[in-house]
Amino acid sequence: MKTKIKFTNKDKTQFFSVLKQRVDNYFIENNISQHANATMVVKTIVMLSLYFVPVAIIYSQSVGTLGLWICSAVMGLGLAGIGMSVMHDANHDAYSANPTINKLIALSLTIVGGDNRNWKTQHNVLHHTYTNIYEHDRDIDNKVIMRFSPAGKHKKIQRFQVVYVFFFYSIMSLYWIMAKDIVQFIEFNKGGQHRDSTGQKAITLLKMLFWKAIYFTYMIVLPITYLHIPGVYVLIGFLTLHAIAGLILSIVFQLAHVVENTIFPEPDEKGNIDSEWAIHQLQTTADFARNNWLITYYVGGLNFQAIHHLFPRICHVHYPKIAPIVAETAKEFGVPYIYNESFTSAFISHIRLIRQLGRDEIKPGVLLNNMG
Repeated sequence: MKTKIKFTNKDKTQFFSVLKQRVDNYFIENNISQHANATMVVKTIVMLSLYFVPVAIIYSQSVGTLGLWICSAVMGLGLAGIGMSVMHDANHDAYSANPTINKLIALSLTIVGGDNRNWKTQHNVLHHTYTNIYEHDRDIDNKVIMRFSPAGKHKKIQRFQVVYVFFFYSIMSLYWIMAKDIVQFIEFNKGGQHRDSTGQKAITLLKMLFWKAIYFTYMIVLPITYLHIPGVYVLIGFLTLHAIAGLILSIVFQLAHVVENTIFPEPDEKGNIDSEWAIHQLQTTADFARNNWLITYYVGGLNFQAIHHLFPRICHVHYPKIAPIVAETAKEFGVPYIYNESFTSAFISHIRLIRQLGRDEIKPGVLLNNMG
C-alpha cells in the first residue's frame, strides 16, 4: 500500500492565502467571472470545428486520397486543441459555474474516444495533488522504456531515450483511446480511487465501451463500409491524426513538468513533503512562452501551467492577467516561479533533462539546475 502524502507547510507560510486573496480581488475589482467568457465560447467552436469540419468533409466524399490525409492531419490538430482548450476546462469545472454546462462541454472528450472519469482521476486528483511525486503522479512514472523521474528505476536502454521518446509521444493518444482507459478502469477500481459497487462498475464499463464503439464506428467502420474508402487509407489517416495529437499533447505536458529547474520531491518514510502544497506546485511546474499569443491560444493556456495548477477552477482565458500577480507574490515570499521564455528554450530544456535521466545523472529530490 502506498504511503499517504502530506504537505507539511512547516514554515507556516501565508503565501497561498495571500495569493488567493489577490487573485480573488482581481476578479472582484474588474467585475468579471472566473469562468468562460465570449472569447472562450468562440475558441470552443474553433477547436471543435478543427476536428469535426474535416470529418464532415470526408463524409461528403468531396476529397481524394490526399484530401483524406490532409483532413486527418487537421483533425489531429483539432483533437489536441479539444483536449487542451475545451474539455480540460470543463473537467476542472472551470468552464462554467453551472455543473450541467461543464458536463456537456466535457462530452467533447467522450465523442473523440476518451473517458472523462478516468481522465479526472488521473489528472485532477493524482497529477494535480501529487505533482512530480513518483508513484503518486502517474504522469511521471516510468512508462515502457521511458524514465521521466530520477526516482524511477534506471535501465541501460534509457541512455537512448532522447531518441526514441518521441515515437512513444506520438502514440500517446492512440494508446489512450484503445487501451489506457480500460487499464485505468481496472487500476482505479483495484486501487480504491473508484469505490463503486459491482453493478456500478459494470454500468461504467458498458458506458465506456459504448462510447468507444461510437467513436470507432464513425472514424473507421463507416468510412470503410459506407463511404467505401480503402481500409489502408482510413488506417493511415487514423494513425496520422493520433500521431499529431499525441506529439502535441505529450510535448505540451512535458514542457510544464519534465524540464530543468523543476524538482521531483521524495516524501519521507511517513509520507511528508516538506513544503506547502501551493509552493510544491511552483517547485514542480514551469511556464513557457507566455508572450506568444498563438501558443497561448492553441494550448489552452497550458503554457501558464503554474497558474493552472494553483487555480485549476479558473478558466484559462484569464491566466495571462493572473500571471503577474503570481510572479509578484512569489517574489515577495521568496518562492520559485519557473519560466522558459520561449517554446524552443522549454523544449531544449526538456531534451536535456530526459537525456540526463536516461544517463542516470540526476538523483531524486534535488533541484534540477538549468545548464543552459
